[in-house]
Amino acid sequence: MAELKEELKEKIIAVLNLEDIAVEDINDNDPLFGEGLGLDSIDALELIVLMDKEYGIKLSDPKQGKTIFESIESMSAYIAENRTK
Repeated sequence: MAELKEELKEKIIAVLNLEDIAVEDINDNDPLFGEGLGLDSIDALELIVLMDKEYGIKLSDPKQGKTIFESIESMSAYIAENRTK
């Protein structure tokens, strides 16, 4: 699971062009939106595309995304349970 979390952090930094942030700067339980990384709704769309492209996970319910994208911890747990790739 630690490997998946590191991979996820790297992909989020790359996909969202977070040039000023390093993998080490992101804690597993930090919020991704608001006070944490400060992501916004456009970033949420990018994360949905990332989940589909990289892990074969399609999110159909936007409310589900709010829970999944809470932190790296919640994202990696969801991916580990639901990935098809």
